[in-house]
Amino acid sequence: MRDILTDLIRWRQKGTSVALATVVETWGSAPRKAGSKMAITLDGQMVGSVSGGCVENAVIEAGIDSLKMNKPQLLHFGVADETAWDVGLACGGSIAVFIQPLDDAVFETVCSILKNDEQATVATVIRGDDAILGRGMILDVNGEVTGSIGNEWDEKVFSILEESLAEGTSCRVSLDEATEIFVETITPPLTLIIVGGAHISIALSSLAKTLGYRTVVIDPRKVWGSEERFPHVDKLIQSWVDDAFEQIQITRSTAIAMLTHDPKIDDPALKIALTSPAFYVGALGSKTTNAKRRERLLNDGMSESQLSRLHAPIGLNIGAQTPEEIALAVMAEVVEAYRKQKQPSVKKEAELVSSI
Repeated sequence: MRDILTDLIRWRQKGTSVALATVVETWGSAPRKAGSKMAITLDGQMVGSVSGGCVENAVIEAGIDSLKMNKPQLLHFGVADETAWDVGLACGGSIAVFIQPLDDAVFETVCSILKNDEQATVATVIRGDDAILGRGMILDVNGEVTGSIGNEWDEKVFSILEESLAEGTSCRVSLDEATEIFVETITPPLTLIIVGGAHISIALSSLAKTLGYRTVVIDPRKVWGSEERFPHVDKLIQSWVDDAFEQIQITRSTAIAMLTHDPKIDDPALKIALTSPAFYVGALGSKTTNAKRRERLLNDGMSESQLSRLHAPIGLNIGAQTPEEIALAVMAEVVEAYRKQKQPSVKKEAELVSSI
């Protein structure tokens, strides 16, 4: 929802009725993943996307109907392989989309979570009795619950939300033969923290921003970590790492790259990064440099388990030589690490229909 939040806030401030469409399951080559959203107003305005264009018109019409009837609905769109290319599903595929009038109470809570870059998980009833269809329940990272599905389901849904929050996953779950929920995890925005203002850092921060990452550069050496070198980053911190990391929230959506080649800077940063929830930690240097680094950190009290998280030498081995090529190798490894994160095991609690 983060990508359409500004428009949703604007429409609500004007008193505009809004329907929210959410992709809850995909099969085949559907171009938008589960959790993708589109908002629709009564006069047909829209923002966001659920399919990259191939079923948007049908979803807009359904959204208008949901607003007129004040009733949620679950839609399925399927495209055969032979006609898929024409409508945007390159190899055939199908998607399930849940549409409902925007729930003000749920939206206020989600809006606050997004604005504060916090983590939470949301359950929405997408199939079931009319009395509970569209109901939402939110569990935030502090254990606070907003909303209710209904007394008979709340305890079970809470357990599913806890597991989803712990794993950072989203999925469609059957509670019984007639009732399904979509569980969606809200995560902080993807962030790349770069320690060291080297030439590689300039290229890496630019590439990361192109891929939608927030970028932070840390370097106490003002000649290297200057605003002239990094006018494009979201945050530039010209402090030693202990001080700098106190100014940053490290989450499971954070990647950290050490690029200084200076143990006085990289080693203290690695002690923080490797004991944090960051999904990726990498450090520049040859195999010899990394061996010496590991020895220093082990002697300084770090464990083999902690050091096993370190990607070093940093980046995928693509034979990179220039700063731009090294930046590409690093960013490719970051993306790979993010996509390979643990998949859900909500199956243990209920039937897992689909996951992302």
